[in-house]
Amino acid sequence: MRSGGGGVNLDEKPAPASAAVFRDDLIETQKNASARLEMSGSTADISPETMVQFEGDELVLDHGSLSVQTTRGLRVRVGCVTVTPVNNTLATHYEVVDTNGKVTVSALKSDVYIDARSDKEQQAKKSEHSERIIVRESEQKSREERCGAPYMKASGTVPGVNAILNSPWAIAAGAAAAGVGICLGLCHSDDPLSPAKP
Repeated sequence: MRSGGGGVNLDEKPAPASAAVFRDDLIETQKNASARLEMSGSTADISPETMVQFEGDELVLDHGSLSVQTTRGLRVRVGCVTVTPVNNTLATHYEVVDTNGKVTVSALKSDVYIDARSDKEQQAKKSEHSERIIVRESEQKSREERCGAPYMKASGTVPGVNAILNSPWAIAAGAAAAGVGICLGLCHSDDPLSPAKP
């Protein structure tokens, strides 16, 4: 790993200008600092204010952005989202940005896949893909990093509320509960439920 001066931490300690990086090492860049990972057949430029963990053939992005150039199929994983070159031997250049829970992938040279897994499918074999889209060269696509989240937010739904709460059954149940509450407050007689003289 090479870093341009200060502002780069390796495993929560200030990193030297050049350092060896091993599996599970954590790299964090501060504001106005950047770093470059150099591996056989791959490089990854780490932008300022980024945290990433090195996992050999995969980089795990916690937040921030990466620019990856690879001929070895180097992947980037963000939450339940994994970005993989379509052709592992073809020169591929792509960028991954993770901000506010949204992953944006730009294919700068060659195509890449975006694979997403649900909570249950995380336990499935890595060769099985629950949702896969392709980002063609010069295209950009986004999706949420949460497990089971849609690629694009559907319009007309309440942000942050699961689709089940927007279903007609949930709306009807909510209206019925509101009606019962209003009736309890207004529909009873003036006689107390437990009169003093039965």
